[in-house]
Amino acid sequence: MNSLIEAIIRHSGRQFRVKEGLTLEVDFREAEPGSPVEFGEVLYVGEPGGKGRVGTPTVEGAKVLGKVLGLTRGPKLIAAQFRRRKNSRRRIGHRQTYTRVLIETIQT
Repeated sequence: MNSLIEAIIRHSGRQFRVKEGLTLEVDFREAEPGSPVEFGEVLYVGEPGGKGRVGTPTVEGAKVLGKVLGLTRGPKLIAAQFRRRKNSRRRIGHRQTYTRVLIETIQT
């Protein structure tokens, strides 16, 4: 396992910088803990401070493999609506669900 290789992947409209052995929280996906997960949209592969390959838009043949650790939840977010002089108040809470993924290998 060469932990010097890093990559930038795109998942659910967001970009993540990953290395082997890193734990990552991505948007919720239906997967059992211990099941494999593959990220195919690799935008960059290389060594930190060294030369790397930048994709146009993705790097050909590169993929990042990981393992699902389980589900986690983000912080509670409160959305409040208030209309003055109308006796109208509304308070809603939301808590996002994420999937924790352990990055195992970066294939170039």
